[in-house]
Amino acid sequence: MRAVLMAGGSGTRLRPLTCDLPKPMVPILNRPIAEHIVNLLKRNDITEVIATLHYLPDVMRDYFQDGHDFGVQMTYAVEEDQPLGTAGCVKNIAELLDDTFLVISGDSITDFDLKAAIAFHKEKQAKATLILTRVPNPVEFGVVITDQENRIIRFLEKPSTSEIFSDTVNTGTYILEPEVLGYLPENEESDFSTDLFPLLLAKGEPMYGYIAEAYWCDVGHLDAYRESQYDGLEKKVKLDFAYPEVEPGLWLGSDTYIDPSAKIDRPVLIGNNCRIGPRVHIEAGTVLGDNITIGADANLKRPIVANGAIVGDEAHLRACVISRGTRVDRRAHILEGAVVGSLSSVGEEAQISPGVRVWPSKKIESGAILNINLIWGNMAQRNLFGQQGVSGLANIDITPEFAVKLGAAYASTLKPGAMVTVSRDQRPISRMVSRSLIAGIMSSGVGIQNLESTAIPLARTVISTLAVTGGVHVRLHPNRPDSILIEFFDRQGINITKAKEKKIEGSYFKEDLRRVAIADIGTMTYLTQTLDIYTESFETHLNVEAVRNSHAKVVIDYGYAVSGAILPRLLAKFGCDAVVLNASLSQIAISNEEREGLLVQLGHVVEALKANLGVQVSANGEQLILVDEAGLSIRGEMLTALMVNMMMTAHPRSAVVVPVHASSAVEQIARRHDGRVIRTKVNPTALMEASQTDSSVVLGGSGEMGFIFPQLHPGFDAMFCVAKLIEMLTIQERSLAQIRSELPRVCHKSYTMRCPWTVKGSLMRQLVETHPAENLELIDGVKIVNRQNDNWVLILPDAGEPLVHIFANSDDRDWVDRSLMDYRQRVQDFIDLEQGLESAN
Repeated sequence: MRAVLMAGGSGTRLRPLTCDLPKPMVPILNRPIAEHIVNLLKRNDITEVIATLHYLPDVMRDYFQDGHDFGVQMTYAVEEDQPLGTAGCVKNIAELLDDTFLVISGDSITDFDLKAAIAFHKEKQAKATLILTRVPNPVEFGVVITDQENRIIRFLEKPSTSEIFSDTVNTGTYILEPEVLGYLPENEESDFSTDLFPLLLAKGEPMYGYIAEAYWCDVGHLDAYRESQYDGLEKKVKLDFAYPEVEPGLWLGSDTYIDPSAKIDRPVLIGNNCRIGPRVHIEAGTVLGDNITIGADANLKRPIVANGAIVGDEAHLRACVISRGTRVDRRAHILEGAVVGSLSSVGEEAQISPGVRVWPSKKIESGAILNINLIWGNMAQRNLFGQQGVSGLANIDITPEFAVKLGAAYASTLKPGAMVTVSRDQRPISRMVSRSLIAGIMSSGVGIQNLESTAIPLARTVISTLAVTGGVHVRLHPNRPDSILIEFFDRQGINITKAKEKKIEGSYFKEDLRRVAIADIGTMTYLTQTLDIYTESFETHLNVEAVRNSHAKVVIDYGYAVSGAILPRLLAKFGCDAVVLNASLSQIAISNEEREGLLVQLGHVVEALKANLGVQVSANGEQLILVDEAGLSIRGEMLTALMVNMMMTAHPRSAVVVPVHASSAVEQIARRHDGRVIRTKVNPTALMEASQTDSSVVLGGSGEMGFIFPQLHPGFDAMFCVAKLIEMLTIQERSLAQIRSELPRVCHKSYTMRCPWTVKGSLMRQLVETHPAENLELIDGVKIVNRQNDNWVLILPDAGEPLVHIFANSDDRDWVDRSLMDYRQRVQDFIDLEQGLESAN
């Protein structure tokens, strides 16, 4: 007799185990389900097996090949184009089935007496015999009812609770005569339970049910996956184990070392070439695959751990599933019912909560608490907040579900009844995310002043004029067009402090979310005076007469990111001629290459129109690149120096705030005007705070991040920057090209290299220890300064990536090149040394 092994399923309810494995190849007691089925067939003298494949067919073919090593003859039939259903895939191989044959599902664990079932089939002269079993809860299975002769008279596929009329269910194992396949259409999807069997019943064909008393478990979901292995260890089902039973209840593979101090409660299965460390406690029900390492003092309470996993010291695994090649670091906790997909990593002291599923190849950061399934994206982070707000891939990391929870977490840190503003850019994705945030905020009893779509400088300006606790702004990320950035402001409009960020993170990760009664749900109102408030402040802090007398012509490029732009309206009000390019809202953000192309176009237009200047505005009104009257761009360090020069010319003996890595041209300009330079950490919040704390500050920021005018509002503002430029160019009677020619000639270069997270701290310590203290500045990173001149080197770890940035600054280009090369080599040598020591340990 031939057997058809139906092995085409993808096992959706077993995800993430089946992301890279077909369901029949998922291991049970370290053998694929399909191998247990093949062993069952062989015990019942069935040695010709045809496997029908669809999902990842090569995995099964590569494992069994021709079946010789498993004592059977294996052939394969692949559904190439589309799945044909349980019956259609058998109809597809009808020419191979010329005698009574058995069909068995590839996703169940059983020890049925198939010989007895086949004898029953022949005795009844049946055309179809369904092997049935009785289960306590038949809701998820096909229910069958038979008469006194065991002839099937009725069945119902997966009934509702009210439709249950029997506890006898279809197990997916059938004995069939080849002629029944004649009832099925060619090359069409069809199913045994819903198509063939009802038809046979209607035609009056002899169809019987053989009620088996043996063990049967449909491995259709993750709980059943674990339970079937526990049942196997307790010998509730007859299975062929992959390893010898060296002691009662202990199955042990070859070349496995167990430290004498380890405690093992039986029954337990441990595979080949495993290493069990000192004082490990392995409780009854645990299944360990091959090539597994368990660190000292780890506690394993009935986990299922697949081949190649590494479990660190003092890790706790609780009735969870750890897939192949996964690394669980020291003191991590993976709790009941959680599943970690293959090739993932769980960081030190991270926790995966009960029932959470992690798809393959994900990274859980050290200390992270994962309460929701990790499906999209690459990482579950320890921190929600990065260098600037909360960011992630649009509609992948930053989803509506995520935003609702984030909004509730934020509002839960505020007093009930508080009010906050919510604003966004004009992208549809930002509208979706902001609405989800609003729902979460309101659910925690906090009200909303909805500013809707507006430029971020307007949102910051308005906050300080309202009776609100803070605000939230949603926009496309300035540097990553596939990502969303969510920023939180305090009542002044400054990005919230790290301490406040930590409170929100604590509320989010601990799910300490306040839910209020219906009467206390937050309200929402719409603020209509946003532009009026901003315009009034704009005019107050600008020399309007100077701008009006300039009669300036300005070309503004919005890079397809803004519609209804505000700046041209403001400039027109002051008598300036504003020519706008690319102001329509593109549904898809443009790439950096496309933006560079638009910048070249802007230069040509400025030249052709003989305009005073051009400006490319980005980051929802925060950042800009200038173009002078000759069409040449001014950006980065040159733009920083130019803005400092103009502001200090207008305000001698004042102060400016710049990030620690800005060029020393800033100090040279400040000395010319008897001014001061305040350097801060390289993050927006630090720049905003420093610009507000000293009343003599007239400018903050940099060419990369944007510019802050503290008297206007605490944030970056490209729009006001353009108006202020027109004012200063008019009063100082200079052009951009003239000012650029006066700037100090400083060589400022940088280099970025990869640096593992685990090495960053020790690298910084080594740099501090190997340089004289009097030459060090430790504002952010490690800056090695020559006090005799403006020469310096800065080694700055990246806040969000496993990178380190090296900056070198000097009037001497050769010194910069030598220093960059020297410190690149120093950093690389140190990384190589640290990684070598880690590998040795």
